[in-house]
Amino acid sequence: MVIVMKKGVSESGMDNLIGWLEKQGLRVNVNRGEFQTVLGLIGDTQGLSMDLISGMAIVERVQRISEPYKKANRKFHGEDTVVELGGYRIGGGHFQFIAGPCSVESPEQICGIAQRVQGAGANFLRGGAFKPRTSPYAFQGLRGEGIELLLRAKELTGMPIVSEVMNTEHLPLFEPVDIIQVGARNMQNFELLKELGRLEKPILLKRGLANTLEELLMSAEYIMSGGNERIILCERGIRTFETATRNTLDISAVPMLKRMTHLPVVIDPSHAAGIAQLVYPLSMAAAAAGADGLMIEVHNDPAHALCDGPQSITPEEFAQLAGDVLRVLEITGRGKTK
Repeated sequence: MVIVMKKGVSESGMDNLIGWLEKQGLRVNVNRGEFQTVLGLIGDTQGLSMDLISGMAIVERVQRISEPYKKANRKFHGEDTVVELGGYRIGGGHFQFIAGPCSVESPEQICGIAQRVQGAGANFLRGGAFKPRTSPYAFQGLRGEGIELLLRAKELTGMPIVSEVMNTEHLPLFEPVDIIQVGARNMQNFELLKELGRLEKPILLKRGLANTLEELLMSAEYIMSGGNERIILCERGIRTFETATRNTLDISAVPMLKRMTHLPVVIDPSHAAGIAQLVYPLSMAAAAAGADGLMIEVHNDPAHALCDGPQSITPEEFAQLAGDVLRVLEITGRGKTK
């Protein structure tokens, strides 16, 4: 249930209502927007009279919410959430490029790529230190050493870093990581999500291979219920009957999630397609559809990459892509990258 307050309500009136609601055994989430304040009620509201509350002088209207996700629900939080880090913003009309290699391989590789993508317009550096691979014989990442190399690239460029965590045991290693990524395979690792809810840093949550949008938002709800509401959702393609691409990019997820939630939404065209030549057109489509950012795999030598070379583009190709995406954003009026 949500309670929309009238404009100009006094703090004492608000506190009295919140106190009464809490005595009914409910948790109250207060969202103060520019034009209105909304109280989101979490808990069993079946015994609560809508007529009683809507009749209060300080209440504009009351609405029950049937969706199981509450904190992530746009009905709870009408204004877009903006995740800010290092002076850069994602969401609410702010667009960001997150770029870098699938896997950190060497100091020269990660530092060189970081400088190139930053020069082309990326403000966030991605790089895998721990790599979940289908085959146990494939390259699994440099692990702790990979994080150290990411930090070296951050020191060189000043770019905030994004890297994927695999389980709760690795969390101490991720203390210096700016944005922790939850991969598709871990989207419903609920114990991991609970631990991430206790942190105060942004979480980039990827949609699972065969999960619905509601299931994605329920995973976000796990993190938010723990107190961490700095969530960035990522559509990275889902598994369908189509075999021409690695996955099928659900471009409709962008406008649908914008209706369902206030959280920012970014697109990962690299994992969606699995083919470097498709990254450009899918990026254009994502920008036109209203995405808040792109997460793109960039490698200085894709043919010899230790992980996902076929889907990685070169720094030169990224520069071309970034410039064209910015033109799309300018046309649609969403060109803010700060």
